[in-house]
Amino acid sequence: METSIIQSTGLSKRYGKFTAVNELSLHVPAGSIYGFVGPNGAGKTTTMRMLTTLTRPSAGEAWVAGHSIHHDRREVRRAIGYMPDDFGVYDDLRVWEYLDFFAACYDIPESERRPLVHDLLELVELSHRRDDMVDQLSRGMKQRLSLARTLAHDPRVLILDEPASGLDPRARVEIRELLVSLAGMGKTVFFSTHILADVSEICSHIGIIEAGQLIIQGSMNEIRAELMSHREVIVTLADAASASRAHGILRNAPTVLEAELLPPRGGRHSVLVKSDGDDEAIGALNQRLVNAEVLVLGFTEETRNLEAMFMRITKGIVT
Repeated sequence: METSIIQSTGLSKRYGKFTAVNELSLHVPAGSIYGFVGPNGAGKTTTMRMLTTLTRPSAGEAWVAGHSIHHDRREVRRAIGYMPDDFGVYDDLRVWEYLDFFAACYDIPESERRPLVHDLLELVELSHRRDDMVDQLSRGMKQRLSLARTLAHDPRVLILDEPASGLDPRARVEIRELLVSLAGMGKTVFFSTHILADVSEICSHIGIIEAGQLIIQGSMNEIRAELMSHREVIVTLADAASASRAHGILRNAPTVLEAELLPPRGGRHSVLVKSDGDDEAIGALNQRLVNAEVLVLGFTEETRNLEAMFMRITKGIVT
């Protein structure tokens, strides 16, 4: 069982009669990149503010790196690096001064701050702008600088609210690559987003929230498996005769629910196979074709688009 570095039970936040977050139970594995996905107004920011001890819950409890957000607030703050959606930078400082200032706020000795600032700028690829004024940076660069700030005290957990919001496509890719690098350094990255491409390309785990309620969470593979009633494999073959043979072999194979000859495309022929089997069973299907000396050009499992999964789950249609 995976160890959760962020965990909550019954976490709720109410503002009068309005419930922003309703009995949220999160489990974020240590070392994961966890995408916290939901439309605007779903409760993502409120949840993050509770996890970072900036907002007191109306009910429930949460632990970050083993520390209670109620009873160990200072320890929680030491364990996290938090970047809010309105990240905020001080335009009248130089880039290196900005990081040096925040390092000093974390009581890092002056003798250690110079090499630390150098390393942080290297990490976020801003070394060439170290002497520039912060207000001269592009939005994407400011976002990377703000992320560097969250790393000044070497936190175990990064809690990032919409880190790619408002960025152009290139800057979004750069932020995603940086998050992957940080996870590779042993950090746990918990970030919110409504941009599904950010999630599908880098996340190991996701949680989907709507109207303050966590609808589903787990690893990407677990969620795909839960939302798909069967697996689909496309078998590509060189000619019509091979496709017909493959179709005849596969349609009666164990675990196969359906096998369908698809219309030729680009001179290639293919068979769509729907199966309720596990990985071993899927591999056995390929082996059947090899044993029958059918020339297979491609054997590829189709994965459901994350957008389609999101639409199904938020509409309450889970099969």
